[in-house]
Amino acid sequence: MLEKYLIELGLTEKEALVYLALLAVEHTSVIEISKKTHINRSTVYVTIDGLLKKGLVSEVAIGKKTHYHAEPPERLETYIQRQKTLIDERERRLKDIIPQIKSVEREVGTRPVVRYFEGKEGIVTANKEIYEGKMDNSPLYMIYSQDMVSSIFSDTERKLFRSNRIKNKIISKVIYTSSNDEPKDNPGENTGDRVRIDEKKYPFSCDIAIYQDKVRISILGKKLSGIFIKSKEFSDTLKNFFNLTFDQLKNPPKR
Repeated sequence: MLEKYLIELGLTEKEALVYLALLAVEHTSVIEISKKTHINRSTVYVTIDGLLKKGLVSEVAIGKKTHYHAEPPERLETYIQRQKTLIDERERRLKDIIPQIKSVEREVGTRPVVRYFEGKEGIVTANKEIYEGKMDNSPLYMIYSQDMVSSIFSDTERKLFRSNRIKNKIISKVIYTSSNDEPKDNPGENTGDRVRIDEKKYPFSCDIAIYQDKVRISILGKKLSGIFIKSKEFSDTLKNFFNLTFDQLKNPPKR
């Protein structure tokens, strides 16, 4: 039980075993530690080195021999505080480093990023990723079945999807199907343009969103899943196809 707790605090399994073994004695040698923990001697040296760096073990000179002594359990609080400080510092540094990493990513090339998500929570996560990164005035293109989306996601979840878009002042262009005259999610909302098509003639079983160089596809069949693709070439192609269809629906050719 104690070993498990120490591991949760950040110690390795062997560090936890060695630390507890040392706590049981005033001080002892590597040979004795190896016998008591059944860890081979060379590994004990490596493990003790890790504990020394964590400030949980100290060296004791006994004649010409080196023994090791466990620091009191209260020292674990110091160790945890130090870890928290390090994490806070890394978080601060990460905010400065992320733009540099992104610049490297662009230099590497344009290989698409593809990720898969399972279940309803996966779809929610994929939807959030559409809005990550720097926002601009690019329109959001959406294709979906209003009835399917309403049957799968709660009012609260749909409001969250919509609020991300509205908060960032993103204009939408939508092709949708619905059994109602007006979409349930955003009646009267004036943040874009939309076209409704016949759900019986052209049924949709996916919810697709395209923004900047990102594409999110939510599969709304019996097994919910999502696909997130980051590719400028792919998103641009879908945008062009969307606009071709959208323009034809808004302004059908005269006969």
